[in-house]
Amino acid sequence: MSQKTIYVLNGPNLNLLGMREPEIYGRDTLADIESRCVALLEGTDFGLVFRQSNHEGQLVDWIQEARTEADALILNPAAYTHTSVALYDALKALSIPIIECHLSNPHARETFRHHSYVSLAANGVIAGFGAIGYELAIRAILSQVK
Repeated sequence: MSQKTIYVLNGPNLNLLGMREPEIYGRDTLADIESRCVALLEGTDFGLVFRQSNHEGQLVDWIQEARTEADALILNPAAYTHTSVALYDALKALSIPIIECHLSNPHARETFRHHSYVSLAANGVIAGFGAIGYELAIRAILSQVK
């Protein structure tokens, strides 16, 4: 049985997770989240590609790469959620499950955060559960991708 791959892509400022506004985003670092995701996939036929970039074009490149290299995508686009037509267009080229993931609940925050371009292309959205949201996204993918 060949290994399947889940891409987990993270947008701007998530490299500062655990240090930047912990009252909103929590104290877990991105490395902590990655470790828990890897542990969750132990014993499955899924591997994980876990990345972060502050640059929109890099995220677009990785989304395009996922088109041929991944079996599912979890994306925390961070601030690009609300601004990036480029991410939306790249996501529309995928035929794999896409889960949009947010640490906080954008709908409980400032009005400008209520709109998501990414949601228009995603199969589902997980928001407001903090770092555990990534684990919930993986569980959703495991239930969808056989």
